Order: sequence, then C-alpha cells, then structure tokens
Amino acid sequence: IYQFQTRAIMQAAIDCHKSGVEVTPEIMVPLIASIQEFKEVKKIILEEINALMEKNPEVDKINYKIGTMIEIPRAAILAKGIAQDADFFSFGTNDLTQTTYGISRDDGGKFLPSYIEREVFPKDPFSHLDRDGVGYLVKLATEEGRAGNSKLHVGICGEHGGDPESIKFCQEINLEYISCSPFRVPIARLAAAQSALRK
Repeated sequence: IYQFQTRAIMQAAIDCHKSGVEVTPEIMVPLIASIQEFKEVKKIILEEINALMEKNPEVDKINYKIGTMIEIPRAAILAKGIAQDADFFSFGTNDLTQTTYGISRDDGGKFLPSYIEREVFPKDPFSHLDRDGVGYLVKLATEEGRAGNSKLHVGICGEHGGDPESIKFCQEINLEYISCSPFRVPIARLAAAQSALRK
C-alpha cells in the first residue's frame, strides 16, 4: 500500500514538474508506534521515490518531505528518536484522544454526556483538546521532537483543529499549523487570530 501511495503522489509531482508547476509533496505515515517502524516505512517510500526518479531522468529533482502522524501515546513518548528521521509531525488528535482515553469515538456518544453532566470529564475530549492528558502528550512530543530535530515542523490535524480553545493551546506550545474540516476553517482562522492578539 505504501508503495502504491508513494508512486501515485510522486508521479503526480513529476507530472507537475514536467508541465512547469513545482510542488513539494508531504508524505505522512500514520499510526507509528516505534522508531524502527517509521524507519522501515520510510525506507519503502524512499526506494519507490528513487525508482521513479530513475525512470524519469529528465527530472533533475523533486523536493519532498516525509513525516508521521503522532496518534499513539507510545509515539509521543518516543518523539525525540522518531523526529531524527522525520521532516514533520502532525498530531492526529482524534486518534490520540481515543488511544489515550481508551474510548472509541463511535461508542463515546453513548456515555460521554453523562460523564460530562456528572463532571467526570469537564468537557467532551473529542470536541475540546484535553490539556491535562492528550495535551500533555502533544506538548511533550513537540518539545522532544524539536530536541531531536531542530528543523521539525509540527502541527495538528483533526476536529480539534477547528476548536477555538484547542487552537489557543496549540499556539501556546508553538505548533506551526492546523488542519481541520473545510467548514471549520473560518472558525479556525478567527480563533488563531484572536489567540495571536491575546499573546
């Protein structure tokens, strides 16, 4: 699957290059749980890129980045080592919330309202980033990742990227970008601007 996906992405980039349009694809590996796992997948990706470049000798160079989603607590803890081989991190906060809490988003709707009503959880962790647990892992992985690679780009993707409270937290820990559903982009931009003004 990684070979096919890499081939599709890079062939599109090569086609763009040939038509005079320069692009910089960013290939993101999901659900990494170990440093070696990322290295193994990155090796497959690089082999496919090199094979494609050999088939297209008229294309001198395509700039690209290879990074990973941080969606599992273990990956957040090992961020420093993973970052040494990654160009960027994107926190998949939907899945990171699921794996940190041990709650499926699909099942959570059945009992989360009563948890919030009884103040077991202050807010729905799938709507507002949990600063104490998930947020701690995001902050830890950001700091450790940048310690392992000073050029590492770090951001989040998921529904938290369109939540004003979560965006404020992301700015506080100096994340560089957010990605969210298209309909949440206006809210995200406004929240980011307001947070920047407060800062």
